[in-house]
Amino acid sequence: MLKIGVLISGGGTNLQALIDNIDAGNIDGEIRLVVSNKKDAYGLTRGKLAGIDTLYLDPKEYKTPREYDLKLIEEFKKREVDLIVLAGYLRILSKDFIKEFKNRIINIHPSLIPSFCGDGYYGDKVHRAVLDYGCKITGVTVHFVDEGTDTGPIILQEAVKVEEDDDVDILKERVLKVEHEILPKAVGLFCDGRIVLDGRNTKII
Repeated sequence: MLKIGVLISGGGTNLQALIDNIDAGNIDGEIRLVVSNKKDAYGLTRGKLAGIDTLYLDPKEYKTPREYDLKLIEEFKKREVDLIVLAGYLRILSKDFIKEFKNRIINIHPSLIPSFCGDGYYGDKVHRAVLDYGCKITGVTVHFVDEGTDTGPIILQEAVKVEEDDDVDILKERVLKVEHEILPKAVGLFCDGRIVLDGRNTKII
């Protein structure tokens, strides 16, 4: 059973999806720590309610992003974490963090990468850009994290249809339902050792 660490910045609905799937026996892992950079993130409450260690780390208490990430590394290593999951985490990870957990960090993004991703594309901004462009299809991507922004190898993707009367909130909810399905699926595959990296490509075995 792999030990999982989760980074959040908000409501933590994807964290809840992971908790529910672990409880249902769909993921052979356990969440050892949930960390947020936002004090009022409801995801911390979700973690506490599930009996998981939670931690709020205030970025203002650290001189540099690197120092902040070194503290993150310390907390995750203390709990012998095998996999890091970014579940709505709105900070860029430092090179130190990515090196420490190389090929063991998974992120979820609310579009079909490489569309509508990279610097500035997060949260509602992604869905607004999809609508403004007039896309007929958007989707969800789960990928490994490298030193770029949304540039790591793709693990899973699923398309979501854009309806003519969609606004940001309606589209976001439809996309979020798919996020709650494929993030736990990807984490389950990782915990089962079924994801093989071949350069930029991943294979599910």
